[in-house]
Amino acid sequence: MLKQRLITALILIPLALYAVFGLPLLWFAIAVIGLMAAGAWEWAPLMNVTRTSARIAYTAFVAVLLGLLMWLVPLDKIWLDGELDPIIYTLIIIGCVWWLIAIALVINYPRSRRVWSRTRSIVGVFGLLTLIPAWAGLVAVRSLNYAEQPLFGGFAVLFVLLLVWAADVGAYFAGVRYGRNKLMPAVSPGKTMEGLCGGITLAFVVMMVLAHWLKIPAEQFSGYYITGLVTVVASVFGDLNESMFKRCAGVKDSGSLLPGHGGILDRIDSLTAALPIFTLSYLWFLT
Repeated sequence: MLKQRLITALILIPLALYAVFGLPLLWFAIAVIGLMAAGAWEWAPLMNVTRTSARIAYTAFVAVLLGLLMWLVPLDKIWLDGELDPIIYTLIIIGCVWWLIAIALVINYPRSRRVWSRTRSIVGVFGLLTLIPAWAGLVAVRSLNYAEQPLFGGFAVLFVLLLVWAADVGAYFAGVRYGRNKLMPAVSPGKTMEGLCGGITLAFVVMMVLAHWLKIPAEQFSGYYITGLVTVVASVFGDLNESMFKRCAGVKDSGSLLPGHGGILDRIDSLTAALPIFTLSYLWFLT
């Protein structure tokens, strides 16, 4: 399994970096629509929707919503005079509120299952709240200072990716080596407190290295580290949230497209939580 994970990661990481730095903003936004549409396709079974036609309908609905959003908010108007477009900002706020609710659902699982277990449409709405704000956050971060410094937003996206990857890698190896105490066994039996600590520690090390390399001003240290740490914690709950819905639906992996990693949704679950939280934290603490 580790060998498969490593091989898949070695393929995915260059593709992700090319998308972030090599694609023009328009094509990047379109590519992310495709990514979120793939996530919607894999979310459908978590709603107990298994018919191909119904899965296609849900996937198309998400893709059309994102296409409409991109039409309503031109990419060169997402940031004006340092202010985020009101529609995108509202979606970011909605996403952050949803993740606060999701964290409460995860912490209170399995009692919280009563909130959605009676109707699949609620889980469908949860999917929209997961995927739509994630697209808004990712495109907003990628378009930071795009007119003056086209690569600035790309490096901001890379910062988020590095934090999420570090948290994932640190949690995996610390959990394998030291894991004894279960984190939330009802949600994800394989995750441990030691893994959580290892993930946060490695992510914090990444933040320190980047702070030194980028020469972050001392007066921005508190905002920088707060933004990074809340992003990492959100990414952990993004993973747990998907695990919770998979457990309810009796699904082990969201898909099988990525050997050793499961499906697309299994790879972006942490990012779907991290992106809105990072974007709002950036607005509050770093601008």
